[in-house]
Amino acid sequence: MGDDARAGRLYGDGARRLQDRFDTRRLADAIAGGVVREELDEGDAALIAQQSKLWIATTDADGWPDVSYKGGDPGFVRVTGPASIELPSYDGNGMWRTLGNIEDDGRVALLFVDEDRPWRLRVHGTASVVTEPERVASHYGAQAVVEVAVGRVFPNCGRYVHRTGERARFVPRRGSRTAIPDWKRIDGITETLPQRDLDALAQDDGGLDGWDGSGA
Repeated sequence: MGDDARAGRLYGDGARRLQDRFDTRRLADAIAGGVVREELDEGDAALIAQQSKLWIATTDADGWPDVSYKGGDPGFVRVTGPASIELPSYDGNGMWRTLGNIEDDGRVALLFVDEDRPWRLRVHGTASVVTEPERVASHYGAQAVVEVAVGRVFPNCGRYVHRTGERARFVPRRGSRTAIPDWKRIDGITETLPQRDLDALAQDDGGLDGWDGSGA
């Protein structure tokens, strides 16, 4: 199945214009070719199984975006196959916006954030609402189940994720040099960077190294 059918274009015209303006088209294409996948791998599944929360974005019947936080015990989100995820819908405020939007439109984006690693994972796809009693009962306390057919999955640099009790060292701050995330030093990526990043790397004496979770 093509990219448009599974999850839409990764880069629209607006993204391309901004990539050209900030000289990141080469980098964007390298990321698209190197880390964007159509299926979840074993590492993705293992990390998702450890998470106790996620954010899910949906589109309502009028085309407006919406986003909702979902939480549970670790493992409440299940990877049921290389291209399928399911999560329970617990008792809420009765608005049923997220699941209602799925009924109306179906397109979803999931964001998982692991503060300890740090790590982020984005999943795009189409979802459906499952109310079959047997399926719902498999998630204790659920009222319904959201089943996601994965169309696209890709990790994100975790450098701006604030760990518990700490502030991310990659956030630009006055009076201090900003750490360089380790993924910008990877062969195949470095040569695609805009000149400002290349200049920063050339001036680095080793003091700007920054582990951001991308190498583990």
